[in-house]
Amino acid sequence: MKKYLAYGANLDVETMARRCPQAKLLWTGYLDGWRLMFKGEHVTNSYATIEKWEGFKVPYALWSITESDEKSLDRFEGYPKHYLKGMVEVEGSQAMYYFKPPDLPTRPPVMHYYWALEKAYEYHGLDKTILEAAMEFSDFKAWER
Repeated sequence: MKKYLAYGANLDVETMARRCPQAKLLWTGYLDGWRLMFKGEHVTNSYATIEKWEGFKVPYALWSITESDEKSLDRFEGYPKHYLKGMVEVEGSQAMYYFKPPDLPTRPPVMHYYWALEKAYEYHGLDKTILEAAMEFSDFKAWER
């Protein structure tokens, strides 16, 4: 079993049940020193990512996943083309996470994706102002392109 840190669509328990049937939610929390943002080449492929950033924190769900769950996530996340993988320390242990290449521009996501994240934040009782700040940090003019 491996630990997986989710901060985007995989915060949603129903989504994870479909993608990773053997995954088990361990806990939710906040990752200090990281910032949530949306990045992509254009709005139709702009999704959540996290980057190290002092003074910020990112809500997360920590999952226990199997090797087959990870392969399923790799396919879904488009690893290694659309998302890359990293390791982060969470509560004294290492967890795998996916992230967008840092050189991509910030852009707002499509609204149905944002609303799905909002629903997951509500379900877990996470601070939605962090999600709202990530949206405000995005380049809103991208919607006009």
